[in-house]
Amino acid sequence: MNHIDKYIPLEEVYKCSGVYPYAFNTINKMIWFKENRPDIIEKAHRFLFIPSLLIHKLTGSLLNESTMMGTSMMADLKKRDFSNKILKTLHLDKEIFGPIANPGDKAGEVTLESSQITGIPQGTPAFLAGHDTQFAIFGSGAQLNQPVLSSGTWEILMTRSKSFSASQHDLANNLTTEADSIPDVYNIGQNWLGSGVLEWFSRNFYPELTGDQLYQKMIKDAEQELPGAQGITVDPAFYDDGSSVNSGTITGLTIGTKRGQLYRAFLESLAFRLREGLEALETAGNFKAERIICVGGGSKNKLWNQLRADICNTPIQLIDQKETTVLGASMFVFAGAGIFKSAEEARKNITYNPQVIYPSDNRKVYDQLYSNYLTFKKSI
Repeated sequence: MNHIDKYIPLEEVYKCSGVYPYAFNTINKMIWFKENRPDIIEKAHRFLFIPSLLIHKLTGSLLNESTMMGTSMMADLKKRDFSNKILKTLHLDKEIFGPIANPGDKAGEVTLESSQITGIPQGTPAFLAGHDTQFAIFGSGAQLNQPVLSSGTWEILMTRSKSFSASQHDLANNLTTEADSIPDVYNIGQNWLGSGVLEWFSRNFYPELTGDQLYQKMIKDAEQELPGAQGITVDPAFYDDGSSVNSGTITGLTIGTKRGQLYRAFLESLAFRLREGLEALETAGNFKAERIICVGGGSKNKLWNQLRADICNTPIQLIDQKETTVLGASMFVFAGAGIFKSAEEARKNITYNPQVIYPSDNRKVYDQLYSNYLTFKKSI
């Protein structure tokens, strides 16, 4: 990814594809094959994304799908097809990817051989889904301009929008845009390491505890601390972003610092990071969020949710369904199978039982702490 400019300027790829230049993007894998194993590309009949490879094993179908294509950094996002310009600069034949179908399209039927291996009845129809994030957002019940935070090892904040921007400013803001599960809709987002940072913290500061007991104890300790965690500030960038090594930073430690203060500081810092992402999405999508839907394992942490609401000054909405990726994908299968007229109709039959956490009076205190956090990040 660091050397993409020798093929095509990064700004041009980003403007067309909308996808942030992550090292793991498919475009880099294709370049690696071209540079290191060109014989594979020359002999290949079809390249399949992983979900389509699974479908192929079940049905024999060789059909790629639009939401996976939209993450490859080789697509023309507005046309919802591979970019002729990008493929031409990489000397890739568009035919290697074959036709592009949409979520809910029937891919084929389970073959006799696959039936014997898996136990799935022969002739069972198989329908396309695709990239996990797109179906997690749809499965959460999100409408247009309603941000969804998928909180796990990584935090992924995305919103469904009818428009998007992929300027140099958006690139500098680490924005990525992907094809929504519904045509002519886009998913604008950011992501950062979330619970992965907290797992590092718990291993090193609460090593004697595990499971529910661990989280109950950490939350209880942090709840006893005041906003600002006695002056402790954290930059939670505890990872290698592929271009340079980032070092997570903790400042404000004293001889009297307690682990509960540290845990609160970590939760606050991740909530500050969420506010940064939310403001970037609102600017790119030209909207103002009324609430954030929060799903995933991180949505179970009541203190973290309250901090998110306070720091973002935006209500946090929790729902009964936690595994919204599978739920969202199933809606397109129901539509493809004719059980519902559309995925939207299938979604209307889901009971979400939303629970809303509203900002508390602490939000005013956190406005100043957020400003301090941004100043701190600039200083490092």
